[in-house]
Amino acid sequence: MQRAFSTILFVIILITLFTGNLRSLSSNSEVKDMKHKSANSDTKKNLNRLIHEKSPYLLQHAENPVDWYAWGPEAFEKARKENKPIFLSIGYSTCHWCHVMAHESFEDPEVARLLNEVFICIKVDREERPDIDNIYMRVCQMMTGSGGWPLTIFMTPDKKPFFAGTYIPRESHRGRLGMLDLIPRIKEVWDTQHADILKSADQITARLNQLSQDSTGDELDKSTLKTAYEQLSSRFSEQYGGFGNAPKFPSPQNLLFLLRYWQSTNDEKALRMVVKTLQSMQEGGIYDHIGFGFHRYSTDSHWLVPHFEKMLYDQAMLAMAYTEAYQATGRKELRETAKEIFTYVLRDMTDPKGGFYSAEDADSEGVEGKFYVWTEDEIRKVLKGEEADLIINVYNIDKTGNFRDEASGENTGANILHLEKTLTEVAFKNKTSMDELKERVETARQKLFTARNKRIHPYKDDKILTDWNGLMIAALAKGAQVCNEPEYANAAKRAADFILTDMRKPDGRILHRYRDGHAAILANVDDYAFLIWGLLELYETIFDVHYLQTALNLNNEMMKYFWDEQDGGFYFTADDAEELIVRQKEIYDGAIPSGNSVAVLNLLRLSRITADPELEDKANKILLAFSEDVKSVPSRYTQMMVGLDFGIGPSYEIVIVGNPQAKDTKEMLNSLRKHFIPNKVVLLRPSDREEPDIIRLAKFTGYQSSLDGKATAYVCLDYACKMPTTDSEEMLELLNVSSQK
Repeated sequence: MQRAFSTILFVIILITLFTGNLRSLSSNSEVKDMKHKSANSDTKKNLNRLIHEKSPYLLQHAENPVDWYAWGPEAFEKARKENKPIFLSIGYSTCHWCHVMAHESFEDPEVARLLNEVFICIKVDREERPDIDNIYMRVCQMMTGSGGWPLTIFMTPDKKPFFAGTYIPRESHRGRLGMLDLIPRIKEVWDTQHADILKSADQITARLNQLSQDSTGDELDKSTLKTAYEQLSSRFSEQYGGFGNAPKFPSPQNLLFLLRYWQSTNDEKALRMVVKTLQSMQEGGIYDHIGFGFHRYSTDSHWLVPHFEKMLYDQAMLAMAYTEAYQATGRKELRETAKEIFTYVLRDMTDPKGGFYSAEDADSEGVEGKFYVWTEDEIRKVLKGEEADLIINVYNIDKTGNFRDEASGENTGANILHLEKTLTEVAFKNKTSMDELKERVETARQKLFTARNKRIHPYKDDKILTDWNGLMIAALAKGAQVCNEPEYANAAKRAADFILTDMRKPDGRILHRYRDGHAAILANVDDYAFLIWGLLELYETIFDVHYLQTALNLNNEMMKYFWDEQDGGFYFTADDAEELIVRQKEIYDGAIPSGNSVAVLNLLRLSRITADPELEDKANKILLAFSEDVKSVPSRYTQMMVGLDFGIGPSYEIVIVGNPQAKDTKEMLNSLRKHFIPNKVVLLRPSDREEPDIIRLAKFTGYQSSLDGKATAYVCLDYACKMPTTDSEEMLELLNVSSQK
């Protein structure tokens, strides 16, 4: 199968399309004729079908001369009737190279004429339709060994791919075909080798289905956790933090796993890797030192030069990593970074209705990073004298700059603000206190922020996605607990209420995307898993049983529509969703964790909360369904390792019985939240009510009461409960935690 696939793919497609002599292509009469017609086409812009869409990415292409269709039956029916291949272009609104390809090719009348003549052209927003993107990205990785966006797919009218790539330039260069030469060549192959193309597409699709099969193997255990740790340790950069070389991604789920590995093994290197990585990222240019929040990734190995877009999911996952690392270490600078991320999200990424926007672009005025970088002269225009000198010193600003023009590679004189010395070192050198230095830096930062705000801002993708909002709800809820900030809890609650009210079908089913007053697209497994995660964290923050009940209801829905009864695990799409060429299960924890990985922990937590062993059994079946792949490289599945660590234990059930408004109840909860105890569930049984709602969901709490009218903690481990206590320190001892920070 593999040999046949390789032969067809490389002989028919790669050789035919890419190694053909460019001079002979140019002499082909059909190619010449098509180019001639393109060159004389009408250059007047007309709105295409995408103008009726809600996706910001699709709307960015609504004035293209390309005759775009959104993904749907109309496009495929037209392709079948006219026997044309499909040109599928997948990207997202804040994708830099998507913009480049759009400007070079999709806005170009000559390329558009070729596309319109040869193909039926379909645009897809990967953030709106991750189900489509997941499939064709896997095709691209399978065929080329890599992937990325823009994702370019040529496929048959029945959605079967026969060519995959990413960015394709307008013109051929150094032996690499550009759009102007590639499109006519595709037409020639489609017309003259049609049967071979269809056969190749069938084999590629068959191979895709083969790769999508589960990898059931032996049970995962502590040795799997150890292997994941060792693999991360071997890739860890002692000098700069993080894992691997450039480009360098935050990968916060790696850090969440390492914190748990440290907590269960006392391996100090695991904690050191986390702290070093978090400190290096916060000090580097990947962090926005003026407006806060993290950029997408670093183009170098030491976190200096970022790809400047900001994604909601990065803010959420990193905020959780900084929050938990603060719990583990007590380092205040980690808590402050988490709070600054929340400041950015609540200030710039929050819709008036409560949901959170998706992303901010890397580009402004057509230049990546222009909004964020500073020349020394610009700094001195805003700040004067010693204040300017201080910021120039703290953030390493000089006249030559450190930011190069992407096209020319020349230095622009602009600076990416970053720290090479800690504020402690700066304070020591300047013989001033840390408090005074921080106050001076913060005063200057606010002035720079005000000045920067007058610049032309990067484009903001204001669609609201259920899955990414679920992550942000979880992050804010954790932040509210650890930082004792009610504002964060209120923001998490508003976002949850918005989704549960405005992002549902009339029958109650969750929808994936909301924008411009309109919710649409049936939810995928990530939407369910991440929202359940957020609701569980929200319940443990404000103890409103409504959110716990909703999490259970959504979990039941997820089981009904996504669960694989035969092999276990969750499919990415519901059983009544649009039928695509393959129904996949996602387990890789990449830029965001997979729905299956998050579901493992959700199911374990819900099982402990409700004392329902069937939920834990489902979690174990997920782990078993993918165990062969996971065991081969467990460091690729670190969010799943988080769930596995909870399942292996020790993990605790903690019930606090007390008046929610009473001082002693609040103090007991706060003492619990100061410490890093990741493998636990916390329930509050209000003692000021006769039949509190929590008893309906967790019946065992009906037998627990307060001692002497005081806040009382019940701690259970391995299905056995300790004697209740009204003493917070004794409670922490039962949890194997020292009360001393």
